[in-house]
Amino acid sequence: MTTTQQQLTPLTLTQLSLHQFTIDLAKPLPVGKQRIEQRSGLVLTATAIQGDNEYQVSVEISPLSGTDNAKQSITGFSQESLEQVQQQLTAALPSLLRQPADALLDFETSLPSASFGLSLLHAKLNGKLDGHSIAPRSVPLIYRAADEPLSAISERVSALACNVHSVKVKVAQDSLEDEIKLIHQILAIRPDLKLRLDANRGFSLEQAIEFAACLPITSIEYIEEPCQNPDDNQAFYQAVEMPWALDESLNSSDYQFEMQTGLTALIIKPMLLGSIEKLQQLIETATEHGVRCILSSSLEASLGIEALSRLATIITPDEIPGIDTLSAFSQDLLASSGKSLCLQLDDLSLITCVKYT
Repeated sequence: MTTTQQQLTPLTLTQLSLHQFTIDLAKPLPVGKQRIEQRSGLVLTATAIQGDNEYQVSVEISPLSGTDNAKQSITGFSQESLEQVQQQLTAALPSLLRQPADALLDFETSLPSASFGLSLLHAKLNGKLDGHSIAPRSVPLIYRAADEPLSAISERVSALACNVHSVKVKVAQDSLEDEIKLIHQILAIRPDLKLRLDANRGFSLEQAIEFAACLPITSIEYIEEPCQNPDDNQAFYQAVEMPWALDESLNSSDYQFEMQTGLTALIIKPMLLGSIEKLQQLIETATEHGVRCILSSSLEASLGIEALSRLATIITPDEIPGIDTLSAFSQDLLASSGKSLCLQLDDLSLITCVKYT
């Protein structure tokens, strides 16, 4: 078969499998004001042929939902449950078998994590993520664990590499007094740092203003979702002129970009938003208004983080993504980040496998 003939031959799906994984965390990770000690999700694997060539790729699909370490429902992130995604994909896979890979993009779903996963699977099968650097590009995440002394934060900040110039700091977790002290302590150790603060809608308007008024604004890149009521964000900016960013607001099914006073960045979590095409449209619109777009993890395992790193290089090449969450994972998933144990497909629970023979 000539090269031209092969290019005209569609990439055809010959096998699809769905596995489930659960990974314990070595330390709790913050999800807003909640904490999780375990991360579960799905791995969707596709085999496709084109002429004499066979390709196999896997993607992670892990909505940020379920329960926290206190057995309370996680709120403010994914609207769909892992069970809903599993059921929909299990029902859909037989209909995708023997179809061109483009059918992955045509499948209609209202579940953002499934939509993102299918579009990512399509991109991987077509080599669209190949050849893009996955050199470590990440903004370190700083947060205070429960009952952790401030001295422990100081040690982590002191250990940051000299070429780190931005860090993300979780706020609206403790008392205003302690958090103001935390920010000043970080800057006392590394006055060159620029801080990305993440409040996860944890402050009232009055608290957000009081907090920001005590900080050196020139050291703050922005604060994510400063107010419990997002309608207060502009009033917050008018009071203290601290740039702010949207994160959770993007997760609403009816969200439409609207330029607002003080809005400087969108924190985009692909697993919570949907297909790559939808992400690109949002980024294009926001960029036209001078708003930065930064890809961020939804606490994916290493398979998902590797894909986010590659994707960020392609669609937000001028921004460093927020994907510094793997240190909390006890194991890697298919893609090694250097941990002693990397789970493979045979280590996971098989949900379904359909294939054409």
